[in-house]
Amino acid sequence: MTIGVLVVDDSATMRGLIGAALKRDPEIEVLGFANDPIEAREQIKKLNPDVVTLDIEMPKMNGLEFLEKIMRLRPTPVVMVSTLTQSGADVTLQALELGAVDCVGKPVGGVTAQEAFADLTAKVKAAAKARVKPYNGPVAVVERDRDYRASDAILAIGSSTGGVEALMTILSNFPDTCPPTVITQHMPATFTKSFAARLDKISGAHVTEARDGDRLQVGHVYVAPGGDAHMEVMSSAQPVIRLRQGEPVNGHRPSVDVLFESVAKLNRPAVGAILTGMGRDGATGLMSMKQAGARTLGQDESSCVVYGMPRVAFEIGAVDKQVGLSRMGPAILTLCAAAESHRSA
Repeated sequence: MTIGVLVVDDSATMRGLIGAALKRDPEIEVLGFANDPIEAREQIKKLNPDVVTLDIEMPKMNGLEFLEKIMRLRPTPVVMVSTLTQSGADVTLQALELGAVDCVGKPVGGVTAQEAFADLTAKVKAAAKARVKPYNGPVAVVERDRDYRASDAILAIGSSTGGVEALMTILSNFPDTCPPTVITQHMPATFTKSFAARLDKISGAHVTEARDGDRLQVGHVYVAPGGDAHMEVMSSAQPVIRLRQGEPVNGHRPSVDVLFESVAKLNRPAVGAILTGMGRDGATGLMSMKQAGARTLGQDESSCVVYGMPRVAFEIGAVDKQVGLSRMGPAILTLCAAAESHRSA
């Protein structure tokens, strides 16, 4: 069964490049093209595509406005095609919050279309399998547990496709006494600093993009920088973050497996959580954490955008319990407090 795609971009050249990249895969059929949201709306009604690729900057209505209308009225898997500059990253993060499944960068600065769109077909295929839901507004800031007891159990979280929404939902529950938390989210390098800043605004915790040598502290959340290095937690009197150069693992750098494996080697209470994402990155590392005595959670199938990474982790026995996204934040905090209590006892 082929995947039908509608390509939406105001540039004829870009529509041609995206269409050519997609047509190289026999499992994908380009159903049509649109040069602005008004035309795209009619094409969606007419063609009923499985996936839409969507530009952000277009005439008559920008891509974010159009995406919000799609996700409110006719939820459809959308892959954003954006210029991966810092300003482009900020806007693309807004698109992911609105419900876009994933994003790819446009070819700029000497990057060829073949290089820029190397993983476009894989992302379109993942999007076709994604569970998209109606957009119901931004993540709300929730009332947090002011009596949550600070714990020095380390929390490690891994996520990929759909992780923006998942992490925003989870961290909105975190108080300023949350456990020291390390996160690897598969994301381009230009995105992670902006993403950490967005998480910081909705969480009681202090959320930052991780730096080499950062000492883990209660009430702090550290997001792995995208692109060039793996993030690990190294054992010492007070655990510190190391950003290590190395080849991609499971096709990713940073890799969730690398983070989880490093936490498994620490002689201290820990909790691991694996969230929505394509592939299997993190499953083996989560098993190592479990075997080392950590408690482990996996996002359940019904609440995942893509039930890939959590599925593999569950199937190999690395997940103690599967939890829906709406309950994941409280479940994580409860486990972290219990892990510290158990050690103290």
